[in-house]
Parts: sequence; C-alpha cells; structure tokens
Amino acid sequence: MNSLVRPTPSLPQSEALIKLKQLRKSYGRGGKQFLAVSEVSMDIEEGAFVTIVGPSGCGKTTVLKILAGLHEADGGTFEFRPSFNGGPQDINVGMVFQQPLLLKWRTVLENVVLPAEILHLPKKKAVERAHHLLEIVGLKGSEDKYPHELSGGMQQRAAIARALIHDPKLLLMDEPFGALDALTRERLNLELLDIWRETGKTIVLVTHGIQEAIFLGSHCAVFTAGPARMADYFKVDLPYPRSLEMKTSPEFGECVKKVYGLLGMK
Repeated sequence: MNSLVRPTPSLPQSEALIKLKQLRKSYGRGGKQFLAVSEVSMDIEEGAFVTIVGPSGCGKTTVLKILAGLHEADGGTFEFRPSFNGGPQDINVGMVFQQPLLLKWRTVLENVVLPAEILHLPKKKAVERAHHLLEIVGLKGSEDKYPHELSGGMQQRAAIARALIHDPKLLLMDEPFGALDALTRERLNLELLDIWRETGKTIVLVTHGIQEAIFLGSHCAVFTAGPARMADYFKVDLPYPRSLEMKTSPEFGECVKKVYGLLGMK
C-alpha cells in the first residue's frame, strides 16, 4: 500500500470512499525537481463518476497513478475508507489505459479473464462473469475473436470488461477513448454511462476533452499547467441519464464555459 494511504478507523461509512488533501508530486530531472502536481484536494464519493480534465503535462495521469498505487506522492495525504484498500495488487482497483493493451495471441474472452487468472480467482465464475461483462459492453458473439479482428472501439470495450472482471470498487481510466475517432468516442461515452449505471462502480476518468468531462462526470476536477495544480473540483449539475442532445442545451454550455474560464480560455 502507498505509504501516504492512511486508513482512518473513525471515518464514517457515509463519508467519501477516497479523500485527497493537498496532494503533491515532484520528479527529479537533471538534478532539478519538476513539479508534476500540487494542491489536489477532493472527496470522491462511492458510486461517483469523477472526471479530471486539463492540458497535457498538468498532472492528471500522475494523480491517477497515485490512486492506483503505482506512484507515491511526496506531499499531502490521501485516505481510503477503512474497508477499502487500494494499490496495484488490490482487487478493489481496476484500470483502463489509453491503449487497450490486449494480448494478440489470446481471444477476447481469454483477454478478459486474464486478471482473474493472475489473482487466482475461481475459473468457472470468472468465465461466467466475463460472458456477462462482454454482453454489457456490446461484445456478445465476439468471445472467440482475436484483437486484430476487432475495431479500435471494440478493443477498448474488451479492455473495460477486463478491468471489471475481478469486480473492483474503483475503476481508473486514463484517456480511454483518446485514440478513437470522434463518432466512436461519442458512442463509447454513452456506453460507458450505461456500464456505470449497471455496475454502480466508482469511476475516475482522465481526459483532455472538456465536453467529454462534463458529459460523463457527476463531478469534475479541473487541472491547470505551469505549475500543475487543481483549479477547481465541482459537482456537474446536469441530470442523468444523459443524451447527446444535452450537449446543445444552455445548461451544458454553461458548465463547459466554466471549465474554459478555469483554464484561462476565453
């Protein structure tokens, strides 16, 4: 477990799943320290869909990796609810990367069950769950196909199913649709909201897209560059379920305008 993760027995079950306070991370470069991220404070409620938006190099992915236990922060604290332990070896965390990273010699079904094999979970239950997840992500009938037989969007759906195979409480997503064309991206945004509604997972998603951040998120964190810091963390006051038509509404436009303003884009 990350050395800065400090489970707090007194934290009530009604409070946040994850608490971050003044989180900071620096990297060494040529004998100098490079500030990757600072001043990150937010409460992530269980079942929330948190989006993190900002320009390249502003620390979005760094925060995600700290939450995953892949990096250690060097300032501030973050706490998981006592009943929840994070980190790369913990089954409570699933992660989806920008690239699907499917193993080309394994079928879709075999790729999805891979984490269950690594974690030594019961094979029969894992296969049953994999079939269920592939149906949820729209890949029923593609179980025996290989990655090269799938489109980019289909591969990313398989990667999402793989991240959910061990039934994690927290799903971390690092620019999962960044490499896809605009139409496929829009479609997968809608499908991801369906998956979120069906599974009830807590999701933290990193994106460069301001409209994507507002469209998906129940809460949105806005990061700025130079120096990297969190400018704001706010609840997205738009109803669910969300549709593409919502993007033309004045309310959606106001939320997008707010993010532009926080990023200094007039």
